[in-house]
Amino acid sequence: MRDPRIEKLAEMLVKYSAPIKPGDKAVIQGSSVAAPLIREIYKQILLAGGHPMIMASIPGVEEIMYKYANDDQLQFIHEGHRIIFDSYQARYAIICDVNTKELTNADPARMSLARKSRMEIFKRFLERIASKEMVWTGTLFPTQAHAQQAEMSLSDYEDFVYNACMPDLNDPIGYWKRISAEQQKICDWLKGKKKVHVTGPETDITLSIAGREFINCDCRENVPDGEIFTSPIEDSANGHVYFSYPAINDGHEVTGIRLMLENGKVVKATAEKNEEYLNKILDTDEGSRFLGEFAIGTNKGITKFTGEILFDEKIGGSFHMAVGASLPEAGGKNVSSIHWDMVCDLRGGGEISVDDQVIYRDGKFVIKF
Repeated sequence: MRDPRIEKLAEMLVKYSAPIKPGDKAVIQGSSVAAPLIREIYKQILLAGGHPMIMASIPGVEEIMYKYANDDQLQFIHEGHRIIFDSYQARYAIICDVNTKELTNADPARMSLARKSRMEIFKRFLERIASKEMVWTGTLFPTQAHAQQAEMSLSDYEDFVYNACMPDLNDPIGYWKRISAEQQKICDWLKGKKKVHVTGPETDITLSIAGREFINCDCRENVPDGEIFTSPIEDSANGHVYFSYPAINDGHEVTGIRLMLENGKVVKATAEKNEEYLNKILDTDEGSRFLGEFAIGTNKGITKFTGEILFDEKIGGSFHMAVGASLPEAGGKNVSSIHWDMVCDLRGGGEISVDDQVIYRDGKFVIKF
């Protein structure tokens, strides 16, 4: 039975999140299991006058690559990928795993080697996004695997996903425009501010945002959305932070992460589970031990951890940081082939101060913007 919410989501993606202009070249990337959504996005791009191309993957192929490819094959980049990131005007990326643990046993060193080889096109992608030469959006198509990871039935998980993406099903674009206006007030207030100080359970960290811009995340590049973020001054973070939620990367779940930072760099990283993996990823390249992002989650409709960062980093009442690549649109300059978000819940206690003024306490903004 056809789910009308899929058509609504595709329409929002093409008309609002990553809008298509006549003549735009667009790529749709996702697994074949997301065919219902891929078809609808394809149709919407055609209706908008664009030229859609589908780059579909098959479940299990990535595992095969890491198991059998030699080093040269791991680092090889097909010319088609370069052309897409260098000349296409739009990209639609769909998360749709059939096994969220598929890469758990893959060698982290081999994964880092492959990731490093893609650093050039990843950097180009970020530059074109920042300069508005390219629009992109990422969303999730609900699968049994994601539902199991979230500890929900598939029908409940579908409701969770579509309600988070489109809280107002009758006017999803209008809803996100209203949220955009509300969040922009916060971003405007933060302009010109210099120092952020976060305190909470096992957390006391400061960082500089001088000259950096906070970006209003209003369901453009991420669907769903609901956060404001910036890239801190690269050598400014000092202190320690504890992330209350697991951090998941390529199927590896790392829990109880504690980071100590000095002059922007992670000098000590421990974890209650998968500590060795955590440090291997932090040693990927010269920029992977520096912060690329600081953000506050604002989506009040996302209240629980589900194991999918697209949703977890938006949890209302949380903040998150990412080690690795900065976001150029926020003024960030840190270069890395990784960007790994780690989330901390402040609803049980904690504060965020900006220039010595408390703006956020126990997961809520406490000043009027």
